[in-house]
Amino acid sequence: MGSPTPVTSFASVLRADNPGPMTLDGTRSYVLRAPGASSAVVVDPGPDDVTHLRALAGAGPVGLVLVTHRHADHTAGARRLRELTGAPVRAADPAHCHGGEPLRGGERIEAAGLPIEVLATPGHTADSVSFVVTAPGSPPVVLTGDTVLGHGTTVITEPDGSLREYLASLDVLERVGDGVQGLPAHGPVIEDLGDVVRAYRAHRLERLEQVRSALRALGVEVPDGGGSVPGDLADRVVAAVYADVDPSVLRAARQSVVAQLEHLFAG
Repeated sequence: MGSPTPVTSFASVLRADNPGPMTLDGTRSYVLRAPGASSAVVVDPGPDDVTHLRALAGAGPVGLVLVTHRHADHTAGARRLRELTGAPVRAADPAHCHGGEPLRGGERIEAAGLPIEVLATPGHTADSVSFVVTAPGSPPVVLTGDTVLGHGTTVITEPDGSLREYLASLDVLERVGDGVQGLPAHGPVIEDLGDVVRAYRAHRLERLEQVRSALRALGVEVPDGGGSVPGDLADRVVAAVYADVDPSVLRAARQSVVAQLEHLFAG
C-alpha cells in the first residue's frame, strides 16, 4: 500500500485498493498538514481495509478525520481509524460521526495548521460536503469528494440525491474553483476546478435535454405544475438514452435518470 504521496505542500493522497465501476481506480484518502504542524487531518478514511487505514494512521499523528459523504467506500473505515488514532470523526450525517460533532456548511475548522472551510455541496447525496483548504503562501485547493471526479461524471444517487441541489452545488464550486486545483475522491487531481465544473454543468443540461427528447418520443408529457413520475418511466428512458452504456454502470445510469425525471416532474 505504501505511504501517502504529496500532491501539494500540505496535502498527500493514499489510494485504497478498491477499484470498480463506481470507484474508478479506488477511493482516495487525503492527509492534510501544514509544514511544521504537529498533527494531521485525514479526509475520507475509505473502506475498512486494515492495511490502508494503518498507512493513514502512520502518516499522523492524526488529530481529526473528516468525511465528504456517507457512502461506504468513504466511511466504512472511519470507526477503525478512530480506534487506531483516537481522532474524532466528523461528517455532515451524524450517523457517520464518531466522537465528533456533525459538520455544518459555512463552518471554518482550524486543524493541522490549516484553515478548512466546509462547503455544503449536496446533490450526489444529501449530506455531501466539500472542503476548501488554504495554507500560508500556497494557493487553495478544494477537496470535492464525489461531487466532482477526476475522471467521468458523478451519479445522482438514490434515495436522497437531487439534480436541483447538484446544479446549485456546481454553482458553489464554480465560485471558488477558477484556477484552483480540485482533489477528488476518485480519479486524478483536477488542475482547474472551475473549467471542470462548467463542463459538468453542460453535460448535465445536455443529459436533461436528452431525457426531455426521450419523453417526447415516448409520448409522455410532463404535467403543468409538476406531478408524480410514472413507476415504469425510468426504465423506459434508460433504454432510450443509455442504450450504449456498459451494463456494469446501468444501475448508476438509472439512478441519474430517476433524479432527472424527478427534477422535470417537480415543476
